[in-house]
Amino acid sequence: MKVKNYNDLVAWKEKCPRKLDYKINVLICNGTSCLSSDSEMISVLLEQELKSRNLEAEIRTIRTGCFGFCGQGPIIKIEPDDITYVQVKVEDIKEIVDSHLINNIVVDRLLYQEPDKTEVVGNSSGMNFYKKQMRIALRNCGEIDPENIEHYISNDGYFALAKVLFELTPEEVIQVVKKSGLRGRGGGGFYTGVKWEMSRKSPGDEKYIICNADEGDPGAFMDRSIMEGDPHSVLEAMIIAGYAIGANKGLVYIRAEYGVATNRVRKAINDARESGFLGKNILGTDFSFDIEIKLGAGAFVCGEETALIKSMEGHRGEPQKKPPFPSQSGFRGKPSNVNNVETFANIPSIILKGAEWYSSIGTEKSKGTKVFALAGQIRNNGLVEVPMGTTFREIVYDIGGGHPNGKDIKAIQIGGPSGGVITKEYFDMSIDYESLLAMGAMMGSGGMIIMDEDTDMVQIAKFYLEFTQDESCGKCTPCRIGTKRMYEILERLVNMEGSPEDLERLRVLGENIKNTSLCGLGQTAPNPVLSTMKYFREEYEAYAYRTKKTKYSIDPKLCIGCTKCARNCPVSCIEGSVRQPHYIDESKCIACGACYEACPVNAIIKP
Repeated sequence: MKVKNYNDLVAWKEKCPRKLDYKINVLICNGTSCLSSDSEMISVLLEQELKSRNLEAEIRTIRTGCFGFCGQGPIIKIEPDDITYVQVKVEDIKEIVDSHLINNIVVDRLLYQEPDKTEVVGNSSGMNFYKKQMRIALRNCGEIDPENIEHYISNDGYFALAKVLFELTPEEVIQVVKKSGLRGRGGGGFYTGVKWEMSRKSPGDEKYIICNADEGDPGAFMDRSIMEGDPHSVLEAMIIAGYAIGANKGLVYIRAEYGVATNRVRKAINDARESGFLGKNILGTDFSFDIEIKLGAGAFVCGEETALIKSMEGHRGEPQKKPPFPSQSGFRGKPSNVNNVETFANIPSIILKGAEWYSSIGTEKSKGTKVFALAGQIRNNGLVEVPMGTTFREIVYDIGGGHPNGKDIKAIQIGGPSGGVITKEYFDMSIDYESLLAMGAMMGSGGMIIMDEDTDMVQIAKFYLEFTQDESCGKCTPCRIGTKRMYEILERLVNMEGSPEDLERLRVLGENIKNTSLCGLGQTAPNPVLSTMKYFREEYEAYAYRTKKTKYSIDPKLCIGCTKCARNCPVSCIEGSVRQPHYIDESKCIACGACYEACPVNAIIKP
């Protein structure tokens, strides 16, 4: 349908299929995580099963985006019963149809069981994972078919755009965003409305709206999930931003590895264009706006807005000096406004519900919600969206379920390679921009890696520094050479070849790199090292003074001789007969931990 005015949009919404039109709606997660576990085949078989029984008229299947509870996927949710099945397999489909969809008998064995309870939990509202969440950016993920524009419209999709075009001036739109207190969710936390205002005030007839969908942090997948589960919300926000700053062109810079997200965004763009939400004279007004996709090659530095712009222009992705800022001179030298996916995903709700509603959520200086990707040593890994001001303890224990094996959690790495560690003494701290900066960490895009008592913090710092050193574009000397020298020092330490003097060298190098690097990559690259040195100094000293045991060993009293450790060892340093205690040749051991992970009886002694 081609929407030519506001009345057309209202009429279309009234005609859109609704969940209430069907006796039962079966929602199947088709996010990347579940797709890797056969959810595509599960969807196909379920649809075939319903068709063979002539149930399509009363039972509708919806292939949705991510539900967030990634560690329990594939997930199927049945409405209006509010029953959620987890870890569904292909062979479970017939039983779900026969038992639940036809005879209304819940399949108990597929329900989620809380770790501290004996009873199972059937509905998502009863799961601890969802209880403290508040979904704004993720509001449609897991609720609609992201490839069907009618699903988005039936959930008030594009009504925020209509409100903007027919009720608000560009200046009024900017004021709404400013009053909401929304800050950039890509890492820096700059106020979104202020950035839009700067772009609007910059002179020029040609301006651009840029969506940063690069998301390069290891362990982060918030933006990917939004694009996979609700691409139209991002497009609608970009159009609104274009109206606000006076731009007629939008660009989505998305990493090429995000195949599912790219395809869904591309389809959403085509559907929006065919429906009249993109192109000339949107909704019958004199405002025109269009969007195209630019693929990135996966360079971490291109998450920085000036490097991203250079990459889109076909140049090497290197950061540029500021000023001028992109809002003054960006893509092709024209004023350009850059926001990330999650930032844009908040805009439609802010427009429809008001700045006061949004600013009432969160803390004094950090408004709204934030999406985090929980990974590492945590029972419930996945995506969570919580109000700003929620504590780390609530996320890790109430939502995340704590450690899967009950071990002590000693630290959280937040902000990815640009962030720092939060130790357990600060788990009751409010999560907001200012509190994290005071701790020597940063919000980043929202990756949250949970580390337990067995985690070697020096090795963790080395991993992140290796990543940032490898991803450095090489343009400025502090980052190009400084991170390399820091990595070499860490390598000496973990190889038991370092010295106490190396610790001071690390600190001085880190501080100088932070103060002299050109862009955010170099300025934050030392953070994991400096923060772990601050809070886990004793672990660095154990390496520096060469008192740390670095090799694995086997407790002969516990070893059952199953040979799993030997079969998984990449350097064949484990010997022993079947059903007899094994031993590790420490002269060959590279301390990779493969044996530790493989042992079924905890006979491996970790250094």
